Amino acid sequence: MLRHYIPPKATYFCSAIDRFPDVSAVVVGDIILDVFLWGIVNRISPEAPVPVVEIQRETRALGGAANVANNIRALGASVYLIGRIGGDPEGQTVKNLLTERGIQSEGLVASNRCPTTVKTRIIAHNQQVVRFDREVRSHLTDREMKSIASFLEDLPAIDVVIVSDYAKGVVTPDLMEWLRSWTARRNIPLVVDPKVVNASFFRDVTVLTPNHVEASQIAGMTFVPEDDEHLCDVASRIMEKLRCQYLLITRGPGGMSLFSRENSPIHLPTIARQVYDVTGAGDTVIATLSVAICAGLPVIHGAYLANLAAGHVVGEVGTAVITAHRLKELVQRSCNR
Repeated sequence: MLRHYIPPKATYFCSAIDRFPDVSAVVVGDIILDVFLWGIVNRISPEAPVPVVEIQRETRALGGAANVANNIRALGASVYLIGRIGGDPEGQTVKNLLTERGIQSEGLVASNRCPTTVKTRIIAHNQQVVRFDREVRSHLTDREMKSIASFLEDLPAIDVVIVSDYAKGVVTPDLMEWLRSWTARRNIPLVVDPKVVNASFFRDVTVLTPNHVEASQIAGMTFVPEDDEHLCDVASRIMEKLRCQYLLITRGPGGMSLFSRENSPIHLPTIARQVYDVTGAGDTVIATLSVAICAGLPVIHGAYLANLAAGHVVGEVGTAVITAHRLKELVQRSCNR
């Protein structure tokens, strides 16, 4: 059964957060441009029983793997982003946003075949009304794969590689095989946020971070909410199947649970006070966890910080990040209860 996590003192975590600027990370994966159309609803359309949203403003944000990189940078660490964008205005917008935030973008490859993936959300009165996606899913070409490998080989010392898979085609078996070999040679962790369809790619990684529905699907089992015994069975099957060192299953309002080869499983209750929008919460989890373990924290304590960070971003509408300063505030509040 799951035992509940008891955190150490706030000073322990704050000392680790102070080391975040010393961390250098690489994020590899599917890059998305998140577009938000914000408005209000005052009437129902006479053409169909749907609300008419009067758009008042538009914002654009980094999504997918780019949001993971954005979270890492917000925490104070340095980060290189590797992935694919289109040779289009949306791709240029992504590059501009990366530059604004101090994220290294030299590892991006531009494609003439695949436009930049764009997710557009219409928000009215802080509620998402509809989302529409524009994307072309296509595996990396040999040229793109060689470009990514060449860039990685020339990088200086890196502390962690994070794979952010949104199943758009960047994450392939060949890429994962290359990353396993590269991280093993450098003796650094390989952390993966998986998509179910690509689960077989992710054998022998350091940490895998699916949500509870994805975990059940990867294990080939029916999802049973809020059942610890069932979750333990799911985790056991995944770890046997994929041989990951750690498995962190995020459980939405139920918090998250950590499984490992060496220790008994531990549960971390949810920290969120109020949930407005879960957009990008998984990106925040993997970013915070990865930076924390590179700053010297054991995985379980890194998961605690990730849990705090996720609880913060789901209380914001849209794609949100958390700063190191804000994370310290949450630590002090949580550990001093």
